[in-house]
Amino acid sequence: MPKKEKIFSRRDFFKITGAAGAGSIVASVGKLASASDKSEPEPFKAATVPTRPFGKTGVNVSMLGLGGSQELLSKQLLLRQAVKMGVTYWDTAYRYEGGNSEKAIGNYFAKYSDDRKKVFLVTKTPSGVPDKMTRYLHTSLERLQTSYVDLFFIHKVSDVKNEIDQSTKAWAEKAKAGGKIRFFGFSTHKNMSQCLMDGAKLGWIDGIMASYNYRLMHADSMKRAVEACAGAGIGLTAMKTQATFFASFYARIGKENETAAKLNEQFMKKGFTPEQAKLKAVWENPNIASICSEMPNMTILQANVAAALDKIELSLQDKSLLEQYARETAFGYCAGCANLCESVVEGSVPISDIMRHLMYYYSYGNHDQAIRLFNTIPSTTRKYLAGCDYSRAEYLCPQNIPIAKLMKKAVVTLTRS
Repeated sequence: MPKKEKIFSRRDFFKITGAAGAGSIVASVGKLASASDKSEPEPFKAATVPTRPFGKTGVNVSMLGLGGSQELLSKQLLLRQAVKMGVTYWDTAYRYEGGNSEKAIGNYFAKYSDDRKKVFLVTKTPSGVPDKMTRYLHTSLERLQTSYVDLFFIHKVSDVKNEIDQSTKAWAEKAKAGGKIRFFGFSTHKNMSQCLMDGAKLGWIDGIMASYNYRLMHADSMKRAVEACAGAGIGLTAMKTQATFFASFYARIGKENETAAKLNEQFMKKGFTPEQAKLKAVWENPNIASICSEMPNMTILQANVAAALDKIELSLQDKSLLEQYARETAFGYCAGCANLCESVVEGSVPISDIMRHLMYYYSYGNHDQAIRLFNTIPSTTRKYLAGCDYSRAEYLCPQNIPIAKLMKKAVVTLTRS
């Protein structure tokens, strides 16, 4: 009787690594692989990340995607391992790392040309103007060293009705007919629920990437929007799934709450970390085709893959604890409802964008990216940013975020000297 194939789950992953620390996880997995060569297939070769249908496109994509908003030129081995593990949804953008993200992926395809067929490749244009999209797409294809991309997004849409129209549709159809793109859509960082709902009403959008996590998923408006997209056959990609913003910043200055400790204790007893539990919470919605995660090293890649392979579902108690933590730390996370706060502050201050820049700086540790993005805000706006009256915006903010304090912090921290 043949041996039963072993499935390498998150629980197995952390039983193997134990309390040895993140620094030794890769070494532990390597030892396991060497030992298994003698008796049974290597665990990561035996099981790869599951796939899900991407809307009505007829294409299945890996439920875990690799985020390319990071330095990838020195991480070719990471890309290679991602393919082997089945992480074949790759996301990048024209402006990531000043274009170097696309170039790094292009370098990879030049070396491993067969892997191009395995990868569902996504990139984004910074403009939705048809003529500009043509130029951006041409440059992206050259950088990526490919003749087509699987999914082409307009980057950071915040008002679908004013940013996407029939000329956009005509452009997308022409690009598809020319074999330059397979599918078309947009990404959104703010006013997500409205953007998702409006995208669903268009009737021709193939895919949308939006912030979606354990903090945002319970809002009625988000639930309705996701259901509308599913009904319209739109493939949904979730980003910002860890929802770490100023909750982690407050932790650094001693203001984290007790619920965080409970999260660590409860989930680690079950064999996975709170970070993995947050991924599982998103995956429990079958309408989410893939999670886009910036995985900067092999340790995080392996941990996230183990999470995708793990079949254990979150219990009602687990979900309740995550919801409790979300409520108690809401003041530390911008939910992207910019239509509330930004509309009542004079001077067109992009509050939610600045919140995201601070998130990149404090939570992700991407200091250069945060500073670069912040300094793309017009200098006239940055000059009066700290002195604006945010009292009305703070009153309307459902998260009770100290907006004025954080805008001042952004000026001090992110202004390029």
